[in-house]
Amino acid sequence: MKRRARSRTLLGVIVAAATLLLGAGTTVLLSGTASAESNGTLAATAGCGKNPTLRDGTYTIQSGGRARTYMLRLPSGYTSSQAYRLVVGLHWLNGSAADVVGNGFYGLQQRSGNSAIFVAPQGLDAGWANTGGRDVTLVDDILRAVENDLCVDTSQRFALGFSYGGAMSYALACARPTVFRAVAPIAGANLSGCSGVSQPVAYFGIHGTRDSVLNVSNGRSLRDSFVRANGCAAQNPPEPASGSGTHITTDYAGCRAGYPVRWAAHDGDHVPLPTDRNSSTSWVGAEVWQFFTSLGSTSPSSPGPVPSSSSPGPVPSSSSPPVPGTGCRAGAVVNAWNNGLTAEVTLTNTGSTAINGWKLAFTLPGGQTITGGWNATYAPASGRVTATDAGYNAVVAPGASVKIGFQATHTGDSGAPTAYALNGTSCTTG
Repeated sequence: MKRRARSRTLLGVIVAAATLLLGAGTTVLLSGTASAESNGTLAATAGCGKNPTLRDGTYTIQSGGRARTYMLRLPSGYTSSQAYRLVVGLHWLNGSAADVVGNGFYGLQQRSGNSAIFVAPQGLDAGWANTGGRDVTLVDDILRAVENDLCVDTSQRFALGFSYGGAMSYALACARPTVFRAVAPIAGANLSGCSGVSQPVAYFGIHGTRDSVLNVSNGRSLRDSFVRANGCAAQNPPEPASGSGTHITTDYAGCRAGYPVRWAAHDGDHVPLPTDRNSSTSWVGAEVWQFFTSLGSTSPSSPGPVPSSSSPGPVPSSSSPPVPGTGCRAGAVVNAWNNGLTAEVTLTNTGSTAINGWKLAFTLPGGQTITGGWNATYAPASGRVTATDAGYNAVVAPGASVKIGFQATHTGDSGAPTAYALNGTSCTTG
């Protein structure tokens, strides 16, 4: 949406087709503080310790039965012995992945200090309609491909975008709250859908108070959904006066620890990188990067791998007691390097009745100590460990599987866990 008139016309087509209702954003002024964990647990990927095949460039991937593309930028001096942040940058309507790369991923790349991997997906029809969740699936598939080859800290995944890209980053926060640590929609609206804001995600919304394409009320609405989800105190943050040529950034008070909400309103129109009066550079990159890097891993547990392409999303947990005699099969795939490893454990319900709530016990080889995990809680960290469901994956239908994982250190034995038992009943291995 670089040209205002064209943007209005194209947006009208989208709105009419999708029958969307668009509702009615110095320097930094803080009204209250947001608590963030500073000692997050590293959660590495299969690409750690692996000789990478991916380089800077444009890649094609099969997603949802069709070829999709994305652009990749690695940090200078990339090494597989270090787990990096990962940033997904999303383009605007009639923009492109190349545009996002061209503006340095909204100014973040130059500020990253070679501490992050950057990904820019390409939308269908140069937009993010996300029909049937196809664009969320695309991001899932891209992350899976990238993280299988490169070393990523899965507790430090972020997404941002402008306009339609901002809408898509909001959709990712809704659909993948355990995948993305934080998002930063710029001049966004609910254009790409939202599967329901049921879990907290650190959120930084940016919007112009004189936005003539997507009224500032859209940005406020997106922001307020995460104000509620993150447990923040409701408030009306200050916004700059018309003609002031400034921006005001507010941190909401009372948010759940580790899940802040930040709001930046600027006295401007529909632009991706607004500037204050008499300034030649935008403040967006610096403030968003500071927000992202201030966050540790999520509470209470670190996020995990992206869902499989066929994943239906979170399943409500049940308070029903476990069904006795349910059959199970369990096994793990281990990726080890130096004195570290990651393990992905698959638990399969081989019985004829659903599992409602599970505790999977297993024995770690001597010298292994769990340092972080995803999709379950783990205790103790060594020896005979019990992994307990995360709530959203407590229900396992007959024939279905659930994947959990952890990162661990080792003193030489990087073998897989053994002696699996589900709710006290031994599982077969495989």
